[in-house]
Amino acid sequence: MNKLLILGGTGFVGRHLSARPGLAGWQLSVPTRQPGAVARPGADSPVELVQADVHDEATLTQLMESQDAVVNLVAILHGTAATFDQVHVELPKKIARACAAAGVRRLVHVSALGASLDGPSMYQRSKARGEAVLQAAATAGSLDLTVLRPSVIFGADDQFLNVFAQLQRVFPVIPLAGADTRFQPVWVDDVAEAVKRCLQDDGTIGQSFEACGPDVFALRELVRLAGQWSGAGGGKGRPVIGLPRALARLQAWVMERLPGEPLMSRDNLDSMAVDNVASGKLPGLEALGITPAALATLAPGYLRRR
Repeated sequence: MNKLLILGGTGFVGRHLSARPGLAGWQLSVPTRQPGAVARPGADSPVELVQADVHDEATLTQLMESQDAVVNLVAILHGTAATFDQVHVELPKKIARACAAAGVRRLVHVSALGASLDGPSMYQRSKARGEAVLQAAATAGSLDLTVLRPSVIFGADDQFLNVFAQLQRVFPVIPLAGADTRFQPVWVDDVAEAVKRCLQDDGTIGQSFEACGPDVFALRELVRLAGQWSGAGGGKGRPVIGLPRALARLQAWVMERLPGEPLMSRDNLDSMAVDNVASGKLPGLEALGITPAALATLAPGYLRRR
């Protein structure tokens, strides 16, 4: 039986990957630092939860021993320059070294659409530096690497459309930073399927893919649709007011200081200085034989149930 180590496997995409049909013949291992974390049992594959800190390189190397492939899904959306560097750059360095030490060659790395060394945000720049680390290892001949770059990901348990819908159940008006930024949302199961197909097809080694849905939306339109589909405002959604940049930065600054995970940070706002849509310079999901699902066919169903 082939063995697969899924780093970040208890997160949004990881739970869907663990449950993906078609991984018959794979033993899945999912490290977690949280004893209560749950990976959804796979339809075809057993899932082993292992309590471990993947940022500890010795532990990471031990986890990789006897594995046949690794998927890296570990990422953060909010943080400082230091935390972005730790998660998006230093961890890939450790992964590359651990793979070499354990003799594991196959790695599928899930990065982000818009990753760029000269991107406007710390998030985008750190994602690009992490890719560069792994590409260097692949060029040196120690890794068989595939990179996936998804746009914003939606699904029934997302923290994207669900958050917009919840806000519209509480507030009569939605002031919105980055309202005109365009996104190309991709269904979480399409991203999980893309990871699976990359693992199963050695022809994807050495390639990078952009994982995007079929439709492009301005952020204000996504917020409006989330409200309508969830039934907020009598099914009309709430008015969305785009904020000028100065007010948007003030809003993000305030949100950073609220308890819990922020809804918006100034670095998120920096990311939205550029559209998050397919560049057309890399192959998309269609190159993997996947017809991406449309937001409008799936999101209304799960938002109405909330």
